[in-house]
Amino acid sequence: MSAGGSAPDAVSAYKRMLSAILDMRPSGTRQRLAGALAKNRSFVSQITNPAYPTPIPATHLEQIFEVCHFSAAERKDFLTLYATAHPKKRLAEPARNATFSVELPDLGSVARNRRLHGLVSGFVREIARLIDEEREEGRGR
Repeated sequence: MSAGGSAPDAVSAYKRMLSAILDMRPSGTRQRLAGALAKNRSFVSQITNPAYPTPIPATHLEQIFEVCHFSAAERKDFLTLYATAHPKKRLAEPARNATFSVELPDLGSVARNRRLHGLVSGFVREIARLIDEEREEGRGR
């Protein structure tokens, strides 16, 4: 994209990249992404369709990178496009996370199990975000 491109053009650019990456991934990746984000498939369609101006929330980026198995180069290129589209957003450094496994009950269907996984993952991400916000506020005191 040229330096003079508009924000909608920049949003379309990173959505085209995400869509192309998803097209190279195994069948079912879009559904796994929807589950991980605790959203429905239509949300994934909106955030991957360049025709829709709806931006991808910054809070979903790490989960997208993880589920879609972005390479380091793909991640860097995507974040460059994202920063061009949203110059006022400060993107957080990738979180340094420890792994902690949680056993969840089998709910009897792949769809319900996926939804439960997405809900628990989303809950944990919200807790982490709250902790990060508290740390940031503590630095400003």
